[in-house]
Amino acid sequence: MDKIPMTRRGHTALDAELKQLKTIERPAVIRAIAEAREHGDLSENAEYHAAREKQSFIEGRVKELEALLSLAQVFDPATLSGPIKFGATVTIVDEDTDEEKTYQIVGEAEADIEKGLLNLKSPIARALIGKEEGDSVEVRTPGGVRSYEILEIAYK
Repeated sequence: MDKIPMTRRGHTALDAELKQLKTIERPAVIRAIAEAREHGDLSENAEYHAAREKQSFIEGRVKELEALLSLAQVFDPATLSGPIKFGATVTIVDEDTDEEKTYQIVGEAEADIEKGLLNLKSPIARALIGKEEGDSVEVRTPGGVRSYEILEIAYK
Protein backbone atom coordinates (compact mmCIF):
# COMPACT_ATOMS: atom_id res chain seq x y z
CA MET A 1 0.00 0.00 0.00
CA ASP A 2 1.14 3.53 -0.72
CA LYS A 3 1.84 5.87 2.17
CA ILE A 4 -0.53 8.80 2.67
CA PRO A 5 1.22 12.15 3.16
CA MET A 6 -0.06 14.03 6.19
CA THR A 7 1.01 17.01 8.26
CA ARG A 8 1.61 16.61 11.99
CA ARG A 9 -1.48 18.77 12.68
CA GLY A 10 -3.65 16.64 10.36
CA HIS A 11 -2.42 13.40 11.95
CA THR A 12 -3.14 14.75 15.43
CA ALA A 13 -6.66 15.84 14.43
CA LEU A 14 -7.52 12.45 12.89
CA ASP A 15 -6.07 10.63 15.91
CA ALA A 16 -8.18 12.81 18.24
CA GLU A 17 -11.31 12.05 16.19
CA LEU A 18 -10.55 8.31 16.41
CA LYS A 19 -10.13 8.49 20.20
CA GLN A 20 -13.41 10.47 20.50
CA LEU A 21 -15.26 7.85 18.47
CA LYS A 22 -13.81 4.92 20.43
CA THR A 23 -14.08 6.33 23.96
CA ILE A 24 -17.22 8.50 23.84
CA GLU A 25 -19.36 7.94 20.73
CA ARG A 26 -19.12 4.13 20.55
CA PRO A 27 -20.05 3.53 24.23
CA ALA A 28 -22.88 6.08 23.99
CA VAL A 29 -24.46 4.38 20.98
CA ILE A 30 -24.12 0.96 22.63
CA ARG A 31 -26.03 2.32 25.64
CA ALA A 32 -28.68 3.80 23.31
CA ILE A 33 -29.13 0.44 21.56
CA ALA A 34 -29.49 -1.32 24.93
CA GLU A 35 -32.11 1.22 26.07
CA ALA A 36 -34.05 0.90 22.82
CA ARG A 37 -34.06 -2.91 23.14
CA GLU A 38 -35.69 -2.57 26.55
CA HIS A 39 -38.67 -0.86 24.90
CA GLY A 40 -39.75 -4.13 23.32
CA ASP A 41 -40.65 -4.84 19.69
CA LEU A 42 -37.57 -3.95 17.62
CA SER A 43 -39.32 -4.08 14.23
CA GLU A 44 -41.21 -0.84 14.92
CA ASN A 45 -38.71 0.80 17.26
CA ALA A 46 -37.41 3.98 15.58
CA GLU A 47 -34.93 4.69 18.42
CA TYR A 48 -33.37 1.26 17.96
CA HIS A 49 -33.03 1.66 14.19
CA ALA A 50 -31.56 5.17 14.53
CA ALA A 51 -29.03 3.95 17.10
CA ARG A 52 -28.05 0.99 14.90
CA GLU A 53 -27.60 3.32 11.93
CA LYS A 54 -25.40 5.63 14.01
CA GLN A 55 -23.41 2.63 15.23
CA SER A 56 -22.83 1.56 11.63
CA PHE A 57 -21.57 5.05 10.76
CA ILE A 58 -19.25 5.13 13.78
CA GLU A 59 -17.79 1.68 13.04
CA GLY A 60 -17.22 2.64 9.39
CA ARG A 61 -15.49 5.87 10.36
CA VAL A 62 -13.33 4.08 12.96
CA LYS A 63 -12.16 1.60 10.29
CA GLU A 64 -11.48 4.45 7.85
CA LEU A 65 -9.48 6.45 10.40
CA GLU A 66 -7.49 3.41 11.52
CA ALA A 67 -6.58 2.69 7.89
CA LEU A 68 -5.59 6.31 7.20
CA LEU A 69 -3.47 6.55 10.34
CA SER A 70 -1.74 3.23 9.67
CA LEU A 71 -0.69 4.41 6.20
CA ALA A 72 0.19 7.97 7.24
CA GLN A 73 3.60 9.35 6.42
CA VAL A 74 3.81 12.36 8.72
CA PHE A 75 5.73 15.45 7.66
CA ASP A 76 6.57 18.47 9.77
CA PRO A 77 6.36 21.45 7.38
CA ALA A 78 8.56 23.55 9.71
CA THR A 79 11.54 21.35 8.74
CA LEU A 80 11.10 22.08 5.01
CA SER A 81 12.15 25.00 2.82
CA GLY A 82 12.66 25.96 -0.81
CA PRO A 83 10.24 25.68 -3.72
CA ILE A 84 6.62 24.74 -3.08
CA LYS A 85 6.11 21.17 -1.89
CA PHE A 86 3.81 19.25 0.40
CA GLY A 87 3.17 21.20 3.63
CA ALA A 88 3.91 24.63 2.18
CA THR A 89 1.66 27.54 3.07
CA VAL A 90 1.34 29.58 -0.11
CA THR A 91 -0.13 33.02 -0.65
CA ILE A 92 -1.25 33.60 -4.23
CA VAL A 93 -3.01 36.42 -6.02
CA ASP A 94 -5.44 35.99 -8.89
CA GLU A 95 -3.89 38.00 -11.73
CA ASP A 96 -7.32 38.97 -13.10
CA THR A 97 -9.17 39.97 -9.91
CA ASP A 98 -6.25 40.80 -7.57
CA GLU A 99 -7.91 38.55 -4.96
CA GLU A 100 -5.35 37.10 -2.53
CA LYS A 101 -5.73 33.61 -1.07
CA THR A 102 -3.57 31.61 1.31
CA TYR A 103 -3.53 27.82 1.25
CA GLN A 104 -1.54 25.09 2.92
CA ILE A 105 -0.91 22.09 0.68
CA VAL A 106 -1.95 18.98 2.63
CA GLY A 107 -2.91 15.37 2.07
CA GLU A 108 -6.30 14.29 0.85
CA ALA A 109 -7.45 13.08 4.29
CA GLU A 110 -6.99 16.49 5.94
CA ALA A 111 -7.98 18.77 3.03
CA ASP A 112 -10.67 21.38 3.75
CA ILE A 113 -10.81 24.26 1.28
CA GLU A 114 -12.98 26.32 3.67
CA LYS A 115 -10.10 26.26 6.18
CA GLY A 116 -7.45 26.96 3.54
CA LEU A 117 -6.22 23.35 3.49
CA LEU A 118 -5.66 22.47 -0.17
CA ASN A 119 -5.63 18.85 -1.36
CA LEU A 120 -2.23 17.86 -2.77
CA LYS A 121 -4.04 16.31 -5.76
CA SER A 122 -6.10 19.41 -6.61
CA PRO A 123 -5.40 21.27 -9.86
CA ILE A 124 -4.17 24.38 -8.01
CA ALA A 125 -1.78 22.41 -5.78
CA ARG A 126 -0.42 20.41 -8.72
CA ALA A 127 0.24 23.65 -10.60
CA LEU A 128 2.01 25.20 -7.59
CA ILE A 129 4.33 22.27 -6.74
CA GLY A 130 7.94 23.08 -7.60
CA LYS A 131 7.33 26.79 -8.18
CA GLU A 132 8.91 29.70 -6.28
CA GLU A 133 7.91 33.18 -5.07
CA GLY A 134 7.27 35.52 -7.99
CA ASP A 135 6.38 32.70 -10.42
CA SER A 136 3.08 32.76 -12.30
CA VAL A 137 1.03 29.62 -12.80
CA GLU A 138 -1.96 28.82 -14.98
CA VAL A 139 -4.59 26.50 -13.57
CA ARG A 140 -7.34 24.83 -15.56
CA THR A 141 -10.54 25.04 -13.54
CA PRO A 142 -14.15 24.19 -14.41
CA GLY A 143 -14.67 27.93 -14.91
CA GLY A 144 -11.76 28.21 -17.37
CA VAL A 145 -8.05 28.92 -17.10
CA ARG A 146 -6.98 31.09 -14.12
CA SER A 147 -3.61 32.76 -13.67
CA TYR A 148 -2.05 33.20 -10.24
CA GLU A 149 1.14 34.83 -9.04
CA ILE A 150 2.90 33.32 -6.04
CA LEU A 151 3.43 36.06 -3.45
CA GLU A 152 4.81 34.08 -0.50
CA ILE A 153 5.88 30.59 0.49
CA ALA A 154 6.14 29.63 4.15
CA TYR A 155 6.73 26.39 5.98
CA LYS A 156 5.14 26.50 9.42
